[in-house]
Amino acid sequence: NRSSDLLGAAKLIKDTENLVDQSKPQPLLLDAEGRTIDSSGKAVQLSQRMPTLKANIRAKRQEQFKIQKPSEDMMENPFYDPRVSAPHTSNRAKRSFAFNEKGKYEQLGQKMRAKAQLEKLQSEISSVSKKSAISSATRLALVAPQQGEADPIPDVEWWDSLVLLNNNYASSSIPLKEGQDAFSRYRGISSLIEHPIPFQPPSEPRRVAPIPILLTKKERKKLRAQKRRDTEKETQEKIQLGLVPPPQPKVKISNLMRVLGNDAIQDPTKVEAHVRAQMAERQKKHEEANAARKLTKDQKKAKKLKKLTEDTTLGVHVAVYRARDISNLSNKFKVDMNAQQYHLTGCLILFKDVNLVIVEGGPKAMKKFKKLMLERIKWTAHVKGKSAEEMNENRCDLVWQGTNRDRNFIDWKMKQVGAEVFAREHLKKYGVEHYWDLALSQSIVEEEEENVT
Repeated sequence: NRSSDLLGAAKLIKDTENLVDQSKPQPLLLDAEGRTIDSSGKAVQLSQRMPTLKANIRAKRQEQFKIQKPSEDMMENPFYDPRVSAPHTSNRAKRSFAFNEKGKYEQLGQKMRAKAQLEKLQSEISSVSKKSAISSATRLALVAPQQGEADPIPDVEWWDSLVLLNNNYASSSIPLKEGQDAFSRYRGISSLIEHPIPFQPPSEPRRVAPIPILLTKKERKKLRAQKRRDTEKETQEKIQLGLVPPPQPKVKISNLMRVLGNDAIQDPTKVEAHVRAQMAERQKKHEEANAARKLTKDQKKAKKLKKLTEDTTLGVHVAVYRARDISNLSNKFKVDMNAQQYHLTGCLILFKDVNLVIVEGGPKAMKKFKKLMLERIKWTAHVKGKSAEEMNENRCDLVWQGTNRDRNFIDWKMKQVGAEVFAREHLKKYGVEHYWDLALSQSIVEEEEENVT
């Protein structure tokens, strides 16, 4: 009994020590390999702490799916493909507070107030200048060519330096000596008369075309009959000499009995078939001759083009038109297509209040195009988005027309510009910027006259 009591007491003391030890932190025991073990030497699997916040869970997932560099063994594998890889995820940069400096919005407000005051001042100045015609004068001054400083007056003009002996005018005023000729003061001047070599005017043809002889209707008829008589006489002589076989009689159904006579009575069916065959042969020969003379598609096109294209070697006719508004698509289409169909060169400059049309070509085409611009097109037609009063004032004017030696443009073009400078620069490429200056100055003068009235 005593031994059993001792065993129970020892067991109770041991349980008490375990309870005491559990209340204290257990010491961390590691073996030689770095694994966690208990007091008896057995390996212990520690429980991992899982994150609870969403940010921690997201970071944990990113670490799990993070692309790791493949090992050397994997790269040596023949089935390894370096192109197959997951995209790298870039972390978004954290946003921080951006503090404005003191006085920033005060300065911004001052700038806005100054800008509004400047715009108000400019509007007042423009209204006053319109009333006093200062704006139109300023715009005309910009259009007018700038004149540089005047050249200094030379001692001797270049055209006089060719004849003066000492390159001064004083030598010509020296009195002559006895027996001295007045022409001795000058170089290359004598009492002989020099006749200049005449030059051919560029606008006249080199060779004068012969004037055709105009015949009356009776004379033309007589000449035609004479030609046919001579041709028939020549054919008869060839037949008599045996050079050409005699032609077969021209038999028709109407003259069948009169030409064939007894043959037609003996076998009329056979004769009729023979006559019809001859008629079909003559018809076929006639159609083949017509087909041989018929022009091909390309020849027809070339003939029509030659008829429309005019010769401009002796001079090119030029016309400049100005329209206030060509926003009507129908009018714009008419101007464009007629210029192409008449084979005119030039351009159409589209700009507010100054729409410039420059055309170059022959006299016939220019006459038709002038009628189109000034008569046929209805410039006062209604346009969507514009009032009837504005369109009633719309019109087209002929700014200038004349002739030039050569063409300035190669083909026909349309150009939309947003400023006067761009329009002038575009025309300057072809050497006709003065057309724009002339049209713009006329528009400014007309606008000023309308404001005055």
